[in-house]
Amino acid sequence: MDEQKVPLWRDDRFLKIAGQVLVLLVVLIIAAIMVNNVTVNFRKLGLNFGFGFINSPASFGIGDSAIPYSSTDSFGRALLVGLVNTLRVIIFGILFATVLGIIVGIARLSDNWLVRKLASVYVEIFRNTPLLLQLFFIYTVGFLSLPRVADSMQLPGPTFLSNQGIYLPWPTGSVRTWIALALLVASLVLAAVFWQRRLKVMELEGASGNGYRNLLLGLGAVALVALLGLEWQAPAFANAAVTGGLHLSSEFGALLLGLVLYTAAFIAETVRAGIQSVSKGQWEASKALGISSGQAMRLVIFPQAMRVMIPPLTSEFLNLAKNSSLAAGIAYGDFFQISTTINNQTGRVIEVVMLVMITYLTINLIISLGMNLLNQRVQLTER
Repeated sequence: MDEQKVPLWRDDRFLKIAGQVLVLLVVLIIAAIMVNNVTVNFRKLGLNFGFGFINSPASFGIGDSAIPYSSTDSFGRALLVGLVNTLRVIIFGILFATVLGIIVGIARLSDNWLVRKLASVYVEIFRNTPLLLQLFFIYTVGFLSLPRVADSMQLPGPTFLSNQGIYLPWPTGSVRTWIALALLVASLVLAAVFWQRRLKVMELEGASGNGYRNLLLGLGAVALVALLGLEWQAPAFANAAVTGGLHLSSEFGALLLGLVLYTAAFIAETVRAGIQSVSKGQWEASKALGISSGQAMRLVIFPQAMRVMIPPLTSEFLNLAKNSSLAAGIAYGDFFQISTTINNQTGRVIEVVMLVMITYLTINLIISLGMNLLNQRVQLTER
């Protein structure tokens, strides 16, 4: 007896595909309506949609530029300067906020009453006050209240600190520096390869060994070679001015510090929740094996907590990237602030907004991709 054929309007597979096609059509229709409205409005105003203005001279300066730039350069060069400024804030912000957040998160679970309370006070203050207010406070009270450049404070290093920012020793662009950097990168790649092989051997043999200690010693040796191999240029104070070295402006320092302190408070709570999600039996088993608290946290508890922490950490990293656009509040020349200046000069609202949206979307997608790959690495593999 032949099976009765199911009608299309009752077939689940057909209904799912038809629903997706319908949603796609609605989205395309809405997009077409929006494009048509923009085209009609541009025609009424006598404007043409395009990005040809990017090659026009910018005619404005940028106070903080990590790459060479002058007011005679094009708008495209100005946008590149803003992108570089944004990326260095995001990259260093994620690194420092992660380290500080992990430290504070572990401190929140400390047996020491003072350490635990200090960490709690830090988290509550920075989580419950607006980020823009924190940036204003750090910039005005922290950096602008420092001495003038003529009266710069000299710190060990040598490092100079003033209301114009901080001056740090920095490698020069000599041949010796580039050779040392190439050797440093090659050493790090080889260390990562040998470390992965060592982990596989330890897993197969069921041995603990001193892998982490050897890794730290190896990284310390690499850092020592980098310090000795690179050709450093120290800042010097002369004629009421500081020259040489690396100059980090007050605006950059205030933005970076504000983002780090604010984001680290949220990361600390994520770390605390991840550690508390690990059952107490893991702690008891570690103690029964004679493992110290520090080793238990590093080798047993924290790796398991990572599986819980990575998804919310991804959200915090994305928030840091988006919150970096608040740099305009303290006049730091990031991508958003420079785009706003270009918009005011050219009147190309649609084009500039599209560039801003695409840029931040691309940055966030790259962060999400990296964190998703990391999340896949730390998850348990089913057999």
